[in-house]
Amino acid sequence: MARSVPLTSVELRDRAFKGVGFFLAALAVMIFLPAWSLTFWQGWVYLLIFAAACLGITAYFLRYDPELIESRLRAGARAEKEPTQKTIQGLLGIVFIGLFVLSCLDHALGWSSVPDTVVVIADLAVVAGFWMVFRTFQENGYASSIIEVRRGQSVITTGPYALVRHPMYSGALLLLLATPVALGSWWGLLLFPLLVGGIVARLRDEERYLRARLPAYADYAERTRFRLIPFLW
Repeated sequence: MARSVPLTSVELRDRAFKGVGFFLAALAVMIFLPAWSLTFWQGWVYLLIFAAACLGITAYFLRYDPELIESRLRAGARAEKEPTQKTIQGLLGIVFIGLFVLSCLDHALGWSSVPDTVVVIADLAVVAGFWMVFRTFQENGYASSIIEVRRGQSVITTGPYALVRHPMYSGALLLLLATPVALGSWWGLLLFPLLVGGIVARLRDEERYLRARLPAYADYAERTRFRLIPFLW
């Protein structure tokens, strides 16, 4: 049964940080179990960056836009309302896990030799990806984790939305592209095209949904030509 009253600020804070904590614990398992090492410094740096970004973004929006946090508590394939999105999200989740497992297994088996400088550059790209996602959330308080149109929702055309129609996905793709390299793996990049394909399928389906249900979205899409990468696509 759906909850009939909004969460209190304390309930929202507790659920939000509990969710972040659970995700970070799962991420640590995905990194260090296949790597089979707790001295995997690339894994520790990546995990600290990811944790700082998730906790910082959550704390910021708990203060400045708690409705955004509440809307994003519903996430994943089971939370999606559209059958197509359930399938896409389920497949993306599997590939996401595979990206970490393959990259960290690479460390255990010594397949790749990524220079430390390149690892650091990739870590900076992860930070940049998180910054793009943060700016998207700042600009668009309707940026839910699932495909939906909420009451009173309007089309956002400012900030990063003036450049591309799906800036959150742009940031996510940069983050995911940098992830295997930040974990010291070239082989992990093999799964990145599958993530691109899944995200492209998701945003195309999302656009069909928004054109049908969100007034003025079609006009916005005509004015803002690029979906993910300015001057490219």
